[in-house]
Amino acid sequence: MSDHVLVTGFPRMIARRVALEVLERKPEARVSLLARTKFLEEARTYVDRSPHSRRMAVIEGDCSAIDLGLSGLEWKALAGEITHIQHHAHVSYEGADLAEARALNIGGTREVLELARHAPALRRLVFESTAAVSGDRTGTVFEDELDRGQTFRTEIERTRFVAERLVQRAFDEVPITVLRPGLVVGDSRTGEIDRFDGPYLLVLLVLTAPADLSLPLPARGNAPLNLVPIDYVARASVAVMDEPGAASRALHLVDPAPLHAKRVFELLSSIAGRKMPRGFIPANVTRAVLRAPVLERLLRSPRAFFEQLATDVMYDSRTARDILEPYNIHCPSFDSYADAIVQYVRDRLAEKRSRDEARESTMVEDPLA
Repeated sequence: MSDHVLVTGFPRMIARRVALEVLERKPEARVSLLARTKFLEEARTYVDRSPHSRRMAVIEGDCSAIDLGLSGLEWKALAGEITHIQHHAHVSYEGADLAEARALNIGGTREVLELARHAPALRRLVFESTAAVSGDRTGTVFEDELDRGQTFRTEIERTRFVAERLVQRAFDEVPITVLRPGLVVGDSRTGEIDRFDGPYLLVLLVLTAPADLSLPLPARGNAPLNLVPIDYVARASVAVMDEPGAASRALHLVDPAPLHAKRVFELLSSIAGRKMPRGFIPANVTRAVLRAPVLERLLRSPRAFFEQLATDVMYDSRTARDILEPYNIHCPSFDSYADAIVQYVRDRLAEKRSRDEARESTMVEDPLA
């Protein structure tokens, strides 16, 4: 039987990239995209425009609903056919409704595990977690560690931790690989990303500040900033699907030698043609700055990202590197693709300014005003 891969999380970019990677690496594979009703048209358009459209299908469903929102017959048919599950549906941004986050992150994980338990041909469930399940831990965190009494900076982090704990408890029942990416940024070649979040606070700060202004760094910046490009995460996610050594393991998808936050900020400033940062903003002042409405509008979770800037943690990734080495998959250093990230954000900001100017030019002035 040819591979039939169920991918959750559409329309998130990671789901799109994983689907494409599967189809390009496995010429006989089929991919089913699970999409909620409100994204159904977008999903079908995406499939229709794909060069692999004949091997793709869209399934209307919802990870956070009972039986993934499928009818009994649909659920049984899917369970009987799938050979792999790529589970990338989750809420990660801090501005999300907490009830929805719990429903998708925890409830959705339960539903996917239930499907996996009833899929006789299933060879692997790849579950996207996050390195942030380490919470407020500092020092070195190893891949075989999960619950070490840590607390969490946000409720979203806690739901991601609970979800991974559910998955690890199913290791004896289902062939599972857990992936824990660091802070995911854009494609290492094009800079493309589907939303500005977390690390993009630094990019937006340097691009929107006056050119002659030397920006201070939020926090001291002496903690490592664990950035990974989305194409690396997608390639790794597909590579581990049939890798025996990846079963019943959690793998850190991180840069083994991450740059410190200060160095990242300096690098972004240099690429953007801004003055090098001078000094840093104390923690209490930074928290106040990050409450500014303009930053809250541009970013989903600036305050949560600031907390990560101040967490001095390193993620050991020896197992992940050993497994991915034969596939020639390595996490590139941020300095090798930072220019692509900056250029992509610069282009999107320019597009936004053009749209805003176009709207203003079409407004009719009220002669009585």
